[in-house]
Amino acid sequence: MPHKTRVLAVVGPTAGGKSDLAMALAQHLPIEIVCMDSMQIYQGMDIGTAKPTPEDRARVAHHMLDVCTPHQAYSVAEYVEAADAAIAGIAARGHVPVLVGGTGLYLRALRYPMTLGGGARDNAVRARYQQMLEKEGAQAVHALLHQRDPEAARTLHPNNTRRVIRALEVLEVTGQPFSSQRMPEEHEERYAMTVLGTQWPRPTLYERINLRVERMMQAGLLEEVRALLDIGVSPDAQSMQGLGYKEVIPYLAGQATREDTVELISRRTRNYAKRQLTWFNREPGLIWIDMKSQPQKEWAARIAARWHDEH
Repeated sequence: MPHKTRVLAVVGPTAGGKSDLAMALAQHLPIEIVCMDSMQIYQGMDIGTAKPTPEDRARVAHHMLDVCTPHQAYSVAEYVEAADAAIAGIAARGHVPVLVGGTGLYLRALRYPMTLGGGARDNAVRARYQQMLEKEGAQAVHALLHQRDPEAARTLHPNNTRRVIRALEVLEVTGQPFSSQRMPEEHEERYAMTVLGTQWPRPTLYERINLRVERMMQAGLLEEVRALLDIGVSPDAQSMQGLGYKEVIPYLAGQATREDTVELISRRTRNYAKRQLTWFNREPGLIWIDMKSQPQKEWAARIAARWHDEH
């Protein structure tokens, strides 16, 4: 059996301290970080995506940041291809690849061969959605997918109608969301991966989210969104569907107050964090880390010691 590259993954809900824990790990292990966030791939979208600071990027090499423009759609398959190359390069340098992020679909696609619906097909079902597309347009079909499978909708551009219709077809034929297709058996894992999840008491996590949103506003989120619109990024672009971006557009159009905008972003981010926790709770072998039980630097030291012991 071929040797599998060892990979460490730090996942969890938004504002869960994943990046800080990874940076603390850099004190103990020769790591390079592979970002696993479907919004941090976009250039010029720094504040709303909580991208690592220039200081952190100077201290530790980061991969899978700023890989495409906000005008472009970017698929899960493209992400996996580029992330695989980054992981191979890190391992070749004798460093530890550390995946850091909260996009569960990216983690699943890196861990397991992606079937994306396998052989589940029904021509009549597909034809019905094709008719809907022709009558009501791409946005309507994408909105239906968002209602039924938000995680899949978030990673598929509305204009990628073939994949959107495929996702709806799979959902209807299998009864399972496109984004949570059957987990392959453990022996099919693509890497020898240790998956750690950052965990906080729910009230603490919500406080952290509210604080983060307020800090983003103070750091210039409104100006960041305005600048994206000014360079011609469509409000319908895949990049602009991210939390904190689509909510700001009504404010910029004079249709909402700053206070209402902050509250809307905070509420939707809290709901997203709940969905992330549900997703990661289904992740096989994930080890939750109680971030309140001891200081982050102590967790980093323990994780590094365990990594060395298992090497």
